Formats: sequence, structure tokens, C-alpha cells
Amino acid sequence: MILIVDDKKENVFSLKTLLELNRFNTDTASSGEEALKKILKNEYALVILDVQMPVMDGYEVAEAIMGYSKSKYIPIIFLSAVNIDKRFITKGYASGGVDYITKPFDADLLLLKVKTFCRLYEQTRDLNHAQAALKQEIDTRKAAETALQNANLLLEDKVNERTKELVKLNQQLEISNIELQQYASLASHDLQEPLRKIITFSRLVGERLSTNKAEAMQFMDKIITSAERMRNLINDLLNYSKLSGESEFIVCNLNKIISDVKTDLELSINEKQAQLIIEHIPPLEVVPGQMRQMFQNIISNALKFSKTDEPPWIKIWGSRVTEKSITAAESPSGGFLRIYVQDNGIGFDEIYRDKIFTIFQRLHGRQEYEGTGIGLAIVKKIIEKHNGLLTAKSTLGEGATFIIVLPVKQPIQHKP
Repeated sequence: MILIVDDKKENVFSLKTLLELNRFNTDTASSGEEALKKILKNEYALVILDVQMPVMDGYEVAEAIMGYSKSKYIPIIFLSAVNIDKRFITKGYASGGVDYITKPFDADLLLLKVKTFCRLYEQTRDLNHAQAALKQEIDTRKAAETALQNANLLLEDKVNERTKELVKLNQQLEISNIELQQYASLASHDLQEPLRKIITFSRLVGERLSTNKAEAMQFMDKIITSAERMRNLINDLLNYSKLSGESEFIVCNLNKIISDVKTDLELSINEKQAQLIIEHIPPLEVVPGQMRQMFQNIISNALKFSKTDEPPWIKIWGSRVTEKSITAAESPSGGFLRIYVQDNGIGFDEIYRDKIFTIFQRLHGRQEYEGTGIGLAIVKKIIEKHNGLLTAKSTLGEGATFIIVLPVKQPIQHKP
């Protein structure tokens, strides 16, 4: 917007009409005091100022405008029909004017100058805003950098402090783990002792005192069954807790371990008339006792969930693979061993695949299949202790295949 300052209304009207016909927004003031008040309230791109005015002449108004921080960059064009001498023109420039036009003036030339000065003002204003924004951005970044440095120092102190706390807590946790394992061992022994007596004396009562009482025999069988289930649960929990401790990895013949498991399960295998097909499996670095527990649990699981109308068979084989992946390519020199344990049992729906490896999770009721729900959870924990992978594939009613991937040689950092 352009401010026209002149005490003569006819001059204001003619100049205002000229500018508005050329699409300039204008504002007017009839005195210097009125002009200064408007400049403090509004933003103007240009001031066209008459030199001869009462009270405050144009030079005084220009000097006042230049004295305000808000308006010191507004270009001022002096218009005068009286003071056209060189010294008055010089005074106009000295007062802060950017041009001095004498009357009568050329309208086209005036419009050209108005356009030029308005454009220059807008460019200057935009540049000032950009510089202010840049300065603010620099100040903000400096403040952020300082804050970041302080935060880094504070974080480093906290990390050091927290590291010391974690080292101390880890030491306490190791002591607690040892105490917990000792407690679990003692507790399991103390719990199993009365269970053994319950089972033994219940059988004696059933054999000697309840020969002809079918109902009493039924009750005694329930007592014995419950006690045996509790004993199995204690044994499984004890085995699960033992896996938290450190163990020594050594190179083992897995075929020998599986053969020993087959001997241990001979009674169940013969009872089910099961067939075990064991192909050669390359040796690898393992904890022997844990590997024995793993194969025993998987084979027992296959025997337990076999079909009632078909003799079970279990096939175990393995081969070296290139990487730690269920689908890795086979390679005689691979750094990992992939083991398959396949059966022809009842299988399961693969939507429950994660559930079968969770402690105390069962897909069938105890009335259908016995068990504590810990066996496969122990298998999973053993595989994790060996830095391996475990999964299972199955179709309901068509058997299941457990797939295990283990490193042939354990990383040094994972050895005790």
C-alpha cells in the first residue's frame, strides 16, 4: 500500500486517482502528524510526500520516518512544485528520500518509479524476513547443539552409572540363579519323597485291602495316577530349571546319543510296536546331556501322539547346510546342521505351531493324552542354549516334522 501525504486535497485526489487506476492500493494523510500515526499502525511499501506542509514540512516528516525502526526501510518520494532549487533537492535526499520529483511531473515516469520502488521495498522486506528467519534458525541450532552436548554428557554419565548397576545386578542374579537351582533340586527331592510314599502305599492298599471292591480300586487308581502326574511334573520342571545354568560344549556323536535314547525308551517303543529309522547324522559341538534330553522329549512326544489304528514310525536324519536358516541350501562343508525328526502321528494344525513350544500349553486334554505340557518347551530352550533354530511342520492327521538347525561349532562368546 502507498501512503500519499499532502495538505492539499486536490493534489491528494489527483495522485490517488492516478495510482488506483493503475491498481495500486493507497492511503492518505493531510499532515505530517497524521502520516506518522498511520505509519506506526500500518505497513506501507512507499510514501509520496509533499515538501510544503504546515507545522511539519516534508523533510521533518521524512527524518521522523527514518527514525522509527519499523519504517526506516520505507522508500520516500518527495513531490514539490515550489522548492525546486538544487539545495532543496539535496536536502530531500539527506532527509532519507530516494527520489525528488518536481511538479508538474510526467505521470508515466512517476508510475514507473512507483513500481520500481514498491518492488524494491518488497524485495528488501522479504530479504529482511529471510535474514531474521536464518538468524533464528542459527540461534536455534546453536541452542540445540549445546543442549545435545549437555544431553550427551548427561547420558554418558547415566550409562556409566547404569552399567555399574547392571554389573552389580548381574552378579546378584548369578548368585540367585545358583541358589534357585539348589532350591529347585532340594524342593523337588522333598516333594518327590512323599509322592513316592503315596504311590507305594496306595498300591499296597489297592492290592491287599480292596481286592473285591471295584469302587475302592477305582479311587486308588485315581490317587496313583494323580501322584504319578505330579511326580512327572516335578521332574520336568527340574529339568527345565537346570537349563538356565552354564554347560560345557563338546563334539559329540549324535547317532550314539539317539541310540542311547532308543534304549531308554525301549519299553514304550515295543509297547507301541514303533519303528525308529535313524540315518547317519554328522557330529557337532553340543552339551551331551541336553541333546539326550532333547531327542528323548521329541521321540516320546511322537510315541505319545501316535495313531491308535496304525503302528507309529519315527524317522531322524540330518545334513550340513550353509547358514542358520530352516531353508538353507545343503553343503558338506556348511557351518550348520539341519536335523529332521518326522513321524506319522496325529499331527496338529499349524496355527498352533507357536503354542506347542510354550510351557504348560497343551492342544489336547489329559484324558486324551498324558503329559505335563513342558516337554517341547524344554526342547525349545535347549535349542536356544545351543544358538539354534526350531520349528515344526504338520498337517492334522498326517504326522509332524520337527526341524532343528544347530551350529556345527559353537561361537566362542557363547561358551562358558
